[in-house]
Amino acid sequence: MQFNTVSVVGLGYIGLPTAAVFASRKKKVIGVDISQHAVSTINRGEIHIVEPDLDMLVHAAVTEGYLRATTSPEPADAFLIAVPTPFKGNHEPDLSYIEAASRAIAPVLAKGNLVILESTSPVGATEAMAAWLAEVRPDLSFPQSHGESSDIRIAHCPERVLPGHVLRELVENDRIIGGMTRDCSEAAAVLYKTFVEGECIITDARTAEMCKLTENSFRDVNIAFANELSIICDKLDINVWELVRLANRHPRVNILQPGPGVGGHCIAVDPWFIVSQAPEQARLIRTAREVNDSKPQWVIEKIKLAVAEYLQANPTKTAAEVSIACFGLAFKPDIDDLRESPAVGIALALTEQFAARILAVEPNIGSLPPKLQAAGVQLVSQEAALENANVVVLLVDHEQFRSTKPAFAAGQYVIDTKGIWG
Repeated sequence: MQFNTVSVVGLGYIGLPTAAVFASRKKKVIGVDISQHAVSTINRGEIHIVEPDLDMLVHAAVTEGYLRATTSPEPADAFLIAVPTPFKGNHEPDLSYIEAASRAIAPVLAKGNLVILESTSPVGATEAMAAWLAEVRPDLSFPQSHGESSDIRIAHCPERVLPGHVLRELVENDRIIGGMTRDCSEAAAVLYKTFVEGECIITDARTAEMCKLTENSFRDVNIAFANELSIICDKLDINVWELVRLANRHPRVNILQPGPGVGGHCIAVDPWFIVSQAPEQARLIRTAREVNDSKPQWVIEKIKLAVAEYLQANPTKTAAEVSIACFGLAFKPDIDDLRESPAVGIALALTEQFAARILAVEPNIGSLPPKLQAAGVQLVSQEAALENANVVVLLVDHEQFRSTKPAFAAGQYVIDTKGIWG
């Protein structure tokens, strides 16, 4: 079973590292993305996202001729779809990106090809992808109708990597391989063993889909416990950070650290995929999502109180003269990824609820996303924020913020949602 040419559709935070790792193993890789900017950047041997060491890997792959990018799918032996899977306004899964990618690659499919859905998806998405492919290519047979004898093999193999450590974890982590048939699973395992040093564990497509959702829902529930605990401790005048530290001395207790909410494309989204398909049964999972989704508003209320106290202490000042500095915008420490970030939501809400000047300190980005720029948020240095802010809000515990405790000015109000400046 030979996979000499691999096509990766979607060159974002997962697709590009995956393409680069395949290329580093001397596979011919064709990267596909609808963004001409991404395609042009990659073909120059550069990257459009931030991930440690990825720039060197992509540059080498492009220079050696193993990786190139295009906006249109081309024939290949295996196709990996790694496009976004957001949800709609009512928390219903949005599979339009997967459908578009499926219909885009269908015309170039050939007998013997392998198609893998890597995008985190609700249960049944792989079967839906197979149906879209079959609709466009009635001349080919697919697993849903021809089982093991199908012309095209289809599997779901979700990624399970940590931003900032993607290249290492792609190689070292175990991989869940969920084929629509046993033959599909085995074909996908052969492909991933090109670079995966962890175990390739074979299951069916639906279980693989649910596995990724389960992993992230488990984490979401545990974070919700910590976040709810922080709200209770605030009401009872208890230092939650000390409480967690003490409780975790129990040999069978491991409470996570609370924060301003939950962000990123995975944990903030995936549990809703389960809720959408089993709303009556997923009671705990839904509650955890609601707890974590409500935490940013709790932070905003704390900021409102701090602004009110500042104005009371400075009666000559008006709300328009108050400056609020938000330290951190990414959804987790030491990365540039702002997707589903509670910190971004908090900054935007502050611009809507205050006439105040909103400053943002985010050392991992060079410019603010358009929605923050349009709202009037200013990207400034840590020094400028400390010098000009009346209220300082720590939202993300970047290493730059953890390494030293700032010298706050007298009368400066500080809200530390991560407990690193205590």
